[in-house]
Amino acid sequence: MWNEEFRMNLSYISGQEAVKLIQSGQRVFLHGSAATPTHLINCLAERASDLRQVELVSISSFGPMPLAAIENRDSFFFNSLFVSQNIRHAANSLYGGYIPIFLSEIGQMFKKKILPLDVAIVHVSPPDTHGFCSLGVSVDIAKAAVESAPIVIAQVNHQMPRTHGDGHIHVSQFTAIVEVDEPLHEVNYAEKISEAELTIGHHIAELIEDRSCLQLGIGAIPDAVLQSLTNHQDLGIHTEMFSNGLIPLLESGAITNAYKKKHKGKVLTSFAAGNLELYRYIHDNPLFTFQEAEYVNDSAVIRKNPRMISINSCIEIDLTGQVCADSIGTYQFSGVGGQMDFIRGASLSDGGKPIMALSSVTNKGVSKITPTLKEGAGVVTTRAHVHYVVTEYGVAYLYGKNLKQRAKALQQIAHPDHRETLDIAIFERFGKTYY
Repeated sequence: MWNEEFRMNLSYISGQEAVKLIQSGQRVFLHGSAATPTHLINCLAERASDLRQVELVSISSFGPMPLAAIENRDSFFFNSLFVSQNIRHAANSLYGGYIPIFLSEIGQMFKKKILPLDVAIVHVSPPDTHGFCSLGVSVDIAKAAVESAPIVIAQVNHQMPRTHGDGHIHVSQFTAIVEVDEPLHEVNYAEKISEAELTIGHHIAELIEDRSCLQLGIGAIPDAVLQSLTNHQDLGIHTEMFSNGLIPLLESGAITNAYKKKHKGKVLTSFAAGNLELYRYIHDNPLFTFQEAEYVNDSAVIRKNPRMISINSCIEIDLTGQVCADSIGTYQFSGVGGQMDFIRGASLSDGGKPIMALSSVTNKGVSKITPTLKEGAGVVTTRAHVHYVVTEYGVAYLYGKNLKQRAKALQQIAHPDHRETLDIAIFERFGKTYY
C-alpha cells in the first residue's frame, strides 16, 4: 500500500509545523466522518493561544474535538454544515453557527466562492506509484475543498484505505504533508438496534421489491432494514453513505447492482463509516466507487435508477407530514444533509419509493408523531415530498391524501399511548368530517 520511492522523495513535516500555515481570521475546512484528521486537529488546538477567530467548516466529524472546547472559544468558531455530537454545544452557542444546506450543494458553494476557503485539512491514503493519494472513506465534499483552497494540509495515514472513484489527489496539490499511522474512527450502528427498529426494518423490507436500488441514511434503522433483506435478489446500492450492514448482503449475493442504470455493477457512495472490518473490505476494492456528494446526491442522477428506494429518519413529523430532521425546536441537533436530495430523487424514479422511518416514541416516551412541530423546528422535508412513513406500528402512505386523511393515517401508526391525544388534535383541527 505504501510506495517507498515516493515516501523517500516527499517532504514530510510535523503536524505542529503544518498548522503554522493557518492564520487568524482564516476559514479552514476540516475533513469529516471516519476521515476526521484527529492528529492535525490536536496540533491546531495546541496553537489556540496564538490564533483568533479561525472559522472552521465541516460536515459531521468523529472523535474528540478540542477546537470546540469552551476555553478555545476566542480562537476557533465552528460554522458547521452539519452538526455532530462533538460540536453540538458550540453550534448552539455564541461561538458557533450552522449553515442549512443540501449536501449536494456544498461543493459548488466552495467552488463558486460563496463560502471561500483559505485552508483545507484532509486525511488521505499514502500515495501510489504515480503519486496519487486517495481521500479514502470520505470523498463527499472533501474533493471540492481541496480544489478550492489555496492551502491544503494533508494527513497521510498508513491505515487509510485506498478507494476507487474520483477521490484521488496528487501529492503536488498538497502544501504540507504530515505522516501518521493511526486507526480511523469507528462506529457500529448495528449494536444499537432496538426491537422497535427491527420491526421497522421488517415493514420497510416488505415495501422493497427485487431489483430495487437503495439509499440508506445514518443510524440503526438502515442497518435493521439491511438485516431484513437477506431473501431479496439483485438489489443495487446508490447511497450517500453506508456502514457494515452492507457487507453480509454483498457476500450473500443479495446485492448485485445488476439492474442499476448508473454505475451498473458498482456500489456508488460518497462516504463510508463503520469498523475496521469495513475499512479493510473497501480497501482497493473495485466493487465500490466513491464520488463527490454533488454527483452522488444529484436528484437528476438518482432518479435514473428504476425502483429507487430512499430510507431516511427524522426527529419528529407533524400530522400533515412535515418532517423535522435537524433540530429539536430551536436547538440545532444535526443538519439537512442529503435527505431531501434522495427523497426527491426516489420520488421521481420509475417505481421509486421515498420512505421516512422513525420509532413512534423517544427514549423518554414522547411521541415523535405530533399535532404540530415544536416551535422553531426546521422543516427539512416538506409535506409535499413525503410519501411513505413507517414506524414499528405500520406504514402510512400519504401521497395524494389531503391534510385530514394524512393525519388519520399517521395517527394509526403512532404509539397506542398517544393515539387518543392525536385523535383529539385531529378533531380540533379538522372537525368530524372525514374529507
